[in-house]
Amino acid sequence: MNRWNGLSPGELALLDTVFWSTGLSRDALARRSAFSKTRANAVVAGLLERGLLEENGLQSSSGGRRAETLRLHRGLGVLLAADLGATGLRVGVLTPDMQVLARHVESADVRKGPEFVLARVRALLRQLLEQAGRSTHDVIGIGMGVPGPVNFESGQLVNPPLMPEWDGFSIRDDLKADFAAPLFVDNDVNIMALGELWRLQRSLHNFLVIKVGTGIGCGIVCQGQVYRGATGSAGDVGHICVDPSGPRCHCGNLGCVEAMAAGPAIALMARAAVQAGESALLAETLASTGTIRPEDVARASRAGDAAANAIVQRAGGLIGQMLASAVNFFNPSHIFFGGSMMRIGPLFLASLRQSIYQRSLALSTRQLEIQISPLGEQSGLIGAAVLAMQETLRMKGAA
Repeated sequence: MNRWNGLSPGELALLDTVFWSTGLSRDALARRSAFSKTRANAVVAGLLERGLLEENGLQSSSGGRRAETLRLHRGLGVLLAADLGATGLRVGVLTPDMQVLARHVESADVRKGPEFVLARVRALLRQLLEQAGRSTHDVIGIGMGVPGPVNFESGQLVNPPLMPEWDGFSIRDDLKADFAAPLFVDNDVNIMALGELWRLQRSLHNFLVIKVGTGIGCGIVCQGQVYRGATGSAGDVGHICVDPSGPRCHCGNLGCVEAMAAGPAIALMARAAVQAGESALLAETLASTGTIRPEDVARASRAGDAAANAIVQRAGGLIGQMLASAVNFFNPSHIFFGGSMMRIGPLFLASLRQSIYQRSLALSTRQLEIQISPLGEQSGLIGAAVLAMQETLRMKGAA
């Protein structure tokens, strides 16, 4: 018999609670789920017998007898996760409690179109499954993050500025030939927000996750849930105008913060600095490689180059200017930053912080904490697996 068959709403609720709070004892699980101890123990016993939960060692001692902790059973299968960015992808195989069994990172260009990129994703996922000693039959859910607005119900991108060839493309149909497990697709920053929510065990209820890379996006956690908006485009902050006289963005508008402060804009500012004779270090880079990348600006900034520092501070200031409006509007408790541009270093984060605090209302920032995501560059991969497990559990509940 399929171990999922015939689960009651109460059993599914406990599974969900364990998933979001790995390492709970039976008593803590009863408190968090609002079950009586007797009922919680009975449900846990049944789930252990079915092979849906397993014991995971003893809690640290707090003076009395140490309690056994619980987690989702690793025998349930594995999750596949894919985190697509504009210029790279991360894929992995994870257990239901988010332990990474195998992973791979490589450069990619989403502008080459869905057929090309997804063919590579499918091949990598099959390779990683083999590396982890698993097969497609072991896969219980697949999560994917993509750099554009997503209709969450259909799993399709909707007018994505960075990847126009993907508009309306069915990622689910493309992958179902290789994998029978359900596939769930979301915006890449929503995926990062899910990863943070899981890391925090839902202890924070209202926070923002900002990704600064080729584009700029925002994942919104409101009342403990990722907020996607009416049509899936909530958090598309990269197209908020910070200068009506600014350059034209690829979305067609003028002065979007993405066009003025994301990775490509930082590289353009560096070229302008070289042409103005403001940086010998960046000029040397351009002469030797023929190009200037954002990471070159970061390296020059860390070396104390004044022009590079000015570029970093300008980009951080513009993003902070945009985020100050979001802080005044939403009043989050935390802002977590991620994305490739956060490798620039502490000056970038300091510029972001200064701009946000300077332009936001005092009441909005009184308890606001701003930091780089503790999950770092793994937040998207973890978040994609969280999406897969969360939605798979919801499907079982609706079945």
